[in-house]
Amino acid sequence: MLAERAVYNEEHRLYREVVRKFIKTEVLPHFQKWEAAGIVDRSLWDRAGEAGLLCPQAPVEYGGAGGTFKHNAVVIEEFSYAAVAGPQTDLSVHNDVCAGYLQHFGSEEQKLRWLSRMVSGKSVCAIAMTEPGAGSDLQAIKTTAVRAGGSFRIRGAKTFISNGQHCDLAIVVARTSQAPKAKGISLILVEADRLGFRRGRNLEKLGHLSSDTSELFFDDVEVPVSNLLGPEGDGFGLLMQELPQERLTLAISSMAAAQKAFDITLDYVRTRKAFGQPVAQFQNTRYKLADLKADLCVGWAYLDQSLELHERGQLSAHDASVAKLWCTEMHGRLVDQCLQFFGGYGFMREYEICRLYADARVQRIYGGTSEIMRELISREL
Repeated sequence: MLAERAVYNEEHRLYREVVRKFIKTEVLPHFQKWEAAGIVDRSLWDRAGEAGLLCPQAPVEYGGAGGTFKHNAVVIEEFSYAAVAGPQTDLSVHNDVCAGYLQHFGSEEQKLRWLSRMVSGKSVCAIAMTEPGAGSDLQAIKTTAVRAGGSFRIRGAKTFISNGQHCDLAIVVARTSQAPKAKGISLILVEADRLGFRRGRNLEKLGHLSSDTSELFFDDVEVPVSNLLGPEGDGFGLLMQELPQERLTLAISSMAAAQKAFDITLDYVRTRKAFGQPVAQFQNTRYKLADLKADLCVGWAYLDQSLELHERGQLSAHDASVAKLWCTEMHGRLVDQCLQFFGGYGFMREYEICRLYADARVQRIYGGTSEIMRELISREL
């Protein structure tokens, strides 16, 4: 299903094979160890860079392959379908979120310095938005960046930061003035070796166990004004420009993971017997599977439409919110029903469906909760 869609061409098909081979040789043999440790090995980033899986959309002059977001989408789909949500999240934040801010808003010096290192895996990037008391309300952030001469002095705390333990660079969302709400927010690049930059604990989660998710602290971290990403005070507007792509990535990952849950469930009910016959032969099973199949068909159609719009630079915040809301909510419903078909075995973590169920829950939370998506969509009514 993933490779057969008209939204992709032969180049994407060949790239998909590269990604699949990488997952088979470099991810799956180590995945259970990473899940137990609560973090992937740092060496994964070097190997992913060598294989061409990092920032494939980056321009050639900055070390990239000059691809498009569809190449990113292939990486997201394959990692999600392989049910390795932790590494998928880490790579996606680096590839699909952080790289976009640098590529679209960075100075020439910033792009030359950081994009090539992100492509190679020598530098891992994180974006530090969420705060303990702010959550989805980005206008309520309290982290400050006070300008003093040619420097900013940053003070504050962030939480739920993907790549927080491994990051070499963080894009920090901070207040650079006392202007109300969104007007005083800026984006600032902070290198992890700066004095006063501290990593908190690697957070324990319901799912995505091997994803690197951390607290970050900024204790009067001093960075030069040249680390400002985009115009000072325009940070909220820049976030709004990039968030549609982030939400599209979450829709993509939900669709691929939902497809995986459906496929393994279909195989299971065809072989699992109850009352003398395969579970698949019961009318209830067939009808519920038919509903799930219909959901998948609708979801893929809307997702591919959104991918085409994004490729042309026409994906609106409204469209991305619809994709994120519908695909992640459908994902949750589908994997819940699929687990039910497994009975008690579905509750055992040794079964893949159990992990898929746990990993699905956060899709309706990060990148903007379902409630935030509904609010954004309702404004267009």
